[in-house]
Amino acid sequence: MSGTSEGPAPAAELDRRVVTESEIITSAGAEPPVVRALAPSPPSYRSVFTAAPLAMAVVDREGLVTGANAALAGLLGRDQDTLTGAVAADLVDLTSDTRAWHAYREMLRGRRARLRCTRRLKHPEGHALWVRVTVAPLPADDGGVLLSVADISDHRELQERLRHVRMHDPVTRLPNRALFFERLTEALEAESYEESGTGRIGLCYLDLDGFKAVNDTLGHRVGDQLLTAVAERLTQCAKDAARTGTPLVARLGGDEFALLVEDSTGTEQLADLAESLLDAIQAPFDLSGRRLSVSASIGVVERHAAGTTPTALMQAADTTLYWAKADGKARWTFFDPERNAHRVTRQALASTLRPAIDRGEFALEYQPLVGMEDDRVHGVEALVRWHHPRFGTLTPNRFIPLAEEDGSIVPLGRWVLRTACRQARAWQVEHPDGPPIFVSVNVAVRQVWDSDLVADVADILRETGLAPELLQLELTESAVMGSSGRPIQTLKALSDMGVRIAIDDFGTGYSNLAYLSRLPVSVLKLDGSFVRGFQIEDRTAKASPADEVIVEAMVQLAHRLGLTVTAECVETSAQATRLRRIGCDTGQGWLYSRPVSPDRISELLGTPGVQAGVGNP
Repeated sequence: MSGTSEGPAPAAELDRRVVTESEIITSAGAEPPVVRALAPSPPSYRSVFTAAPLAMAVVDREGLVTGANAALAGLLGRDQDTLTGAVAADLVDLTSDTRAWHAYREMLRGRRARLRCTRRLKHPEGHALWVRVTVAPLPADDGGVLLSVADISDHRELQERLRHVRMHDPVTRLPNRALFFERLTEALEAESYEESGTGRIGLCYLDLDGFKAVNDTLGHRVGDQLLTAVAERLTQCAKDAARTGTPLVARLGGDEFALLVEDSTGTEQLADLAESLLDAIQAPFDLSGRRLSVSASIGVVERHAAGTTPTALMQAADTTLYWAKADGKARWTFFDPERNAHRVTRQALASTLRPAIDRGEFALEYQPLVGMEDDRVHGVEALVRWHHPRFGTLTPNRFIPLAEEDGSIVPLGRWVLRTACRQARAWQVEHPDGPPIFVSVNVAVRQVWDSDLVADVADILRETGLAPELLQLELTESAVMGSSGRPIQTLKALSDMGVRIAIDDFGTGYSNLAYLSRLPVSVLKLDGSFVRGFQIEDRTAKASPADEVIVEAMVQLAHRLGLTVTAECVETSAQATRLRRIGCDTGQGWLYSRPVSPDRISELLGTPGVQAGVGNP
């Protein structure tokens, strides 16, 4: 063997030599030489890199391309020679995406194992190119990373077609509910409005009036044609009304549509848009020779985008649309925070009303019923108050309608009746020498229908020891007049028991005095609107005597029928004087006392007569 050795192969010679003939190795012994066939060597990495159909490039730690194959050059529409030395991140647009750019730099520093992202590139020929970029580290000896780029344009196009089908309504071809909420969510993200735009957002939530009747009478095919025609008009309105951008028109389902106005310029813009939508919808539709006319109701919301969520915006729009429907349809209505606050309060009260009865949050106050002739307290009306832990003390007009709607008026009314009767009996025991006073309790019609009122009254009178004649039940005129069947039977049974029946707010409903002769009624309470007409104390003033004539006629007829009359809302001594002259039996109002606690009534019962305002705080 020679003492010299060959130097290393040139750098360009990366392939190992391939032996095509048998190599003879002679051993030092007497044995014949052994012939061994050498297996072909695998191709070099450089050969694979060059011939691979996958677009690839080797990138050094500085982010520069040190080698790129022909597949990458063809994909990017570049000359292969120009790729070497180019900035790899620029070739595949990694710098425009903050997250991808950060991950890529971490890879170059050896702090991340792999990066994969999707980028949209612009080909030199002008068309868009969607690629999936993968960056993987090379062995430590080689240094740098391997960048591979796959063309996914066809796949992406298929995805877009499928997404379009998934995100659009098949009937109207408008964006559907899913796409609408996607756009709405994006519009309310801070980065969408902080850097540019007005920072405001608007929404018109539209519902066709009577669309169900079209489907039911003309069929769903005509209904779909109508929806399509409506969608076309809404789209045209959106284009015509565009200022800073065309509003997104979407079908949310059924006959509900929405127009989303990003970067709205204020309520005036939304009002103009809503008005144009109404006009467009109200114009007759010609559908296959059939002429149809419909209208729409629109809820309009416009506000700052900051602090608003998609859910809150849609709740406001839905509430406002309901207002437009309730106000008569064929109109648009703006969201009113005060009106909404009242609605929210109403819902909150309705949800907590029944538990509040068990928690003892209700209390009774009493307003005296004073004799016109002797100024003595003849009775009191029990008025319920709700001491709500959140909203404070609430008067009956805030919660009684809710109680009547959900049926909780039955247990609440039973509690009021029992508490009032127990208190009336307590006053009777406290003042045994004076004439006992009666207690008047309001009764809702639903109490008559949904409970055994006669049995409840009998049980409570027996439990409290109060005489039946010291209990008066008040029902409104509209609830009693014209009633038949069970309500009348109940009233007669109560009257036969000895309980007095009073008609409250008389004169505002049917005012059928003849019908009163067939009812077991003993008291009429004149509505305060008549009494307020007596407030003019100067008889020389030009005041119409109609109120006094009407009241006097009702009092005389009531007396002819054997009924007593109570005037409500007596506030001045002049009113009391005129009512006394007319013949009213008792009066109730702030002249005598506001509704007060039971202790204050006890004080009044200890006085011979009620002076004006003596019961007022």
